[in-house]
Amino acid sequence: MALMTGASPTLVAGVPAGHYSLGGALRAEWTKLRSVRSTTWSLVATLVAILGIGILAASTEASHWAHASFEDEVTFDPTSVSLTGLLFGQLAIGVLGVLVMSAEYGTGTIRATLAAIPNRPLVLVAKAIVFAVVVLVVGETLSFAAFFIGQAILTGSAPHAALGQPGVLRAVAGGGLYLGALGLLALGLAAMVRHTAGAITTFVGILLILPLILAALPSFIRDAAGKYLPANIGAVMTSVRPSLRSAEFPSFAPWTGLAILGGYAVAALVIGGWLFTRRDA
Repeated sequence: MALMTGASPTLVAGVPAGHYSLGGALRAEWTKLRSVRSTTWSLVATLVAILGIGILAASTEASHWAHASFEDEVTFDPTSVSLTGLLFGQLAIGVLGVLVMSAEYGTGTIRATLAAIPNRPLVLVAKAIVFAVVVLVVGETLSFAAFFIGQAILTGSAPHAALGQPGVLRAVAGGGLYLGALGLLALGLAAMVRHTAGAITTFVGILLILPLILAALPSFIRDAAGKYLPANIGAVMTSVRPSLRSAEFPSFAPWTGLAILGGYAVAALVIGGWLFTRRDA
């Protein structure tokens, strides 16, 4: 008993009671993120969607270019063609963002997480940071890969783009930033809803269903609200000629739209964090 009593101060001296470091929380969230199958499958789906669909789109344009009309030639945007897959990869990133938060509620492991780190805002901040870094790295890598592969396919058959041309680097880099902001929005929605199916449904509704609803409304409502849609912001952000990918709604400038989308993500995380601290696990 004397040995046990004497050893206790040594074991806990380095970690004061009630103190939890951000570094420790980040390591824990990184371990969880990289050790579950949903992360692997979601990232694989993102890769297949962005690269696969981008290759198909570029190949189709290259094969049909010889028979393109004058209007198609004038409005052709090779950058947006190679980034077409981003509009599908965003769904996989959104699902992963939801699962980062909601999966722990589904399995009940959120109780173990909060038992280890009772500071709930710290837990959510750690999740958001780890997830954002992963998505930004993956998103930027795939966006640039899709661009270079797409332009290689177009070369010799149709006009192609280079990073040094006006707006091209912004569109390619913006693709990864767009995915990161959408992923954080999905994570925030999951913190608010706490249910995987409900959060995914909400995310898909905002991304895909809301534009269809707005398109059916009177033009003054459609034009006023349409430019705030995440899908429209993404179309503008990943195009050199925004009007070609977002003709249905008026739009903001690319960086303005990205700032608005980032505001959506921050708002969702703040509201989700507030609810996270007030509700039982």
